[in-house]
Amino acid sequence: MPEEPCQCPDCQRFYREHDRLIRENPSLRQQQELNWAALQSFRTLAGRVLEELQKQHGDSDAAPTPAAPEADLQEVSEDAAPESDAIQQAMADLENINAHLFSIEALMERIFDVRVPDPVEQTFREVAGELAPDPLNADRLRLNRLLHQTPDLPDHRGG
Repeated sequence: MPEEPCQCPDCQRFYREHDRLIRENPSLRQQQELNWAALQSFRTLAGRVLEELQKQHGDSDAAPTPAAPEADLQEVSEDAAPESDAIQQAMADLENINAHLFSIEALMERIFDVRVPDPVEQTFREVAGELAPDPLNADRLRLNRLLHQTPDLPDHRGG
């Protein structure tokens, strides 16, 4: 028995995005370029955020400022300590993410060595159309309307 896809909002959003990326980039070359651009944008953004955090909060090796002798200021400092720890942990995590993204980039460079003939690119386009048909296609819209009118389907919502 085939497993039904998850119906939670996050998964549904993923399925829509997945299908859109296939529809809009149905060739090997387009997928290569799309993935390269996504990787580079992720690295750029994560790297810039890390730089900003390091400017604002210093490097993770920086010593914490000593607490003020007054009780009220000590309480504020103690409250800020967990937030500071969370920022330092986030900075360490971003450094790890950037290292992983760099490794992925090195692997992806090998993907760009692959070139396929036009008939293979055409097969990519055909399979993409089967995997992610246009949701605005008239036949698909009619089918969706029929499915939503069927009360015995598990995801049917009366209304």
